[in-house]
Amino acid sequence: MQFLKKITIAAATLLALTAFNTNAQLRLPDLHDQEHKDLIAAQRPIAADIKLVNTMKFIEQLKQEEIADNEIYSEYWESNLVNPYVGVEIPDTKNIDVSGYVHPIDIGTVTSRFGYRPRFRRMHYGIDIGVPKGTPVVSSFDGVVRLCKFERGGYGYYVVVRHDNGLETIYAHLSKITVKPNDRVKAGDQLALSGNTGRSTGPHLHFETRYLGMKINPETIIDFEQKSPINGIFAFDKKACEQSIKKAPAKITKRKTTASSRKKKTTTKKK
Repeated sequence: MQFLKKITIAAATLLALTAFNTNAQLRLPDLHDQEHKDLIAAQRPIAADIKLVNTMKFIEQLKQEEIADNEIYSEYWESNLVNPYVGVEIPDTKNIDVSGYVHPIDIGTVTSRFGYRPRFRRMHYGIDIGVPKGTPVVSSFDGVVRLCKFERGGYGYYVVVRHDNGLETIYAHLSKITVKPNDRVKAGDQLALSGNTGRSTGPHLHFETRYLGMKINPETIIDFEQKSPINGIFAFDKKACEQSIKKAPAKITKRKTTASSRKKKTTTKKK
């Protein structure tokens, strides 16, 4: 009985002290109350920051899972080669949806087309669009950035994007890259700024289209004057592409001029 009485007294005392502390807090000076409010107002919403960080991590995780789960983004993805599909079997035909195309650059005109260049005695596997240095370059289709690299003797700074439709596009001779590998991009999202890096004779954008590594003449897909796809569906044809990327015609071998041939030529002229 004595024990219960002590517990009752202790509980009553604790309640009294709690009430006193509460009343004391309620009776704090107005100045202190205002300072407390100002302090709370000045504090950063750390909960919101944490929520934002967690959301960004979650979005990045979703991106990685999308790449891993999507067959387009899982095969030969880790390669550092411009053409990672070396040796892969390419279908004879394939219908490719290009209806979501966005022109890679707003201004400029075509300065060099796909095909053999007699002047340089080599093939040119893309379309060159002459534009001032620093012009924004955007992704032509929805996709994921696969490579962002520099090649001194060729592309200079370049970006390779693999797209949801299975195509890959290459953007070269850039002055600045504004994305990084594994970035998910929508058609029209900026990738870089045009430039004059690598093997280039002036500021321009070098633009390529490929399917499973096979080079495709962009003008069979895109009307560069209208800056739009020729058709919503591009009918890929392996044989046609193979014909278009054949090397230059055989070089004409000049006959060596000998002393006897020169003498014969001189005699003929005298007659």
